[in-house]
Amino acid sequence: MRKVIVTAALTGVLATREQCPTIPYAPKEIGEEAKRAADAGAAIVHIHARTPDGGPDWNVETFAEIFREVRARTDVIINFSTGAIGIPPEERIAHIRDLRPEMAALNMGSMNYAIYSEKKKAFYHDHVFANPFHDIQFFLETMKSAGVRPEMECFDAGHIGNTRPLIDMGVLDAPYQFSLIMGVLGGIPGTTRHLVDQVDSLPPGSHWQVIGIGLNQWPLVASALAMGGNVRVGLEDNFYVEEGKMAKSNGDLVEKASRLARDLGRDIATASEARALLGLDRTPRAVS
Repeated sequence: MRKVIVTAALTGVLATREQCPTIPYAPKEIGEEAKRAADAGAAIVHIHARTPDGGPDWNVETFAEIFREVRARTDVIINFSTGAIGIPPEERIAHIRDLRPEMAALNMGSMNYAIYSEKKKAFYHDHVFANPFHDIQFFLETMKSAGVRPEMECFDAGHIGNTRPLIDMGVLDAPYQFSLIMGVLGGIPGTTRHLVDQVDSLPPGSHWQVIGIGLNQWPLVASALAMGGNVRVGLEDNFYVEEGKMAKSNGDLVEKASRLARDLGRDIATASEARALLGLDRTPRAVS
């Protein structure tokens, strides 16, 4: 079975230090977390930019500083996010156009997005995550012009289906890179049965990884590993190594994922090996 590619989602945009004290905000902190994740086995780091107080930051120079801080420490594959609510498409993609990371996340459909507290009987972060086709097409065309691989984030089965017209139009080219995000309220449930159905729905020859939310991440990681897929872990998605034991860094979560992979007979791909497996350029990109 081919080597597993582990991605670390380092910081996200919703998680705060009040929830998890080790969430990185500053570019230097994100660079240090990238190094910890890479040392533990991550070949890719998925990154959102944050302001000093933890809010979302779409300033191109902030992303450039993050790029420099990461690259100063490791040759890991850099994947910048484009996911946002209420931000104009041109602003959401400017750092991808200007900085040309190897990969960029691309949300493949609209959805209700919320967190629900059974204890308080209340919704949090209750909003519509809008990603219409004209925005998706614009992002794909910009990524293609910049030579950036789109990492298609699919929260439900319909999001996978949204690739079909884009492939037919020629704006989405193989090799296809999918992230199957499972367990977000408003999206597909995080079960092995649903994961099997998602994988069976992918275009032939697709690369894919599973992204499980919360502690449900670990059974989904195990399922994906057994199915021959890749995995994403990290503080954006889950704070806990196990119930009641909060991770001290992204490296703790990557270390557990790597250990699970080896226990199931799969070796961990280095960043260089991941580039070869995914058909990316062999040379790590840096800020020009």
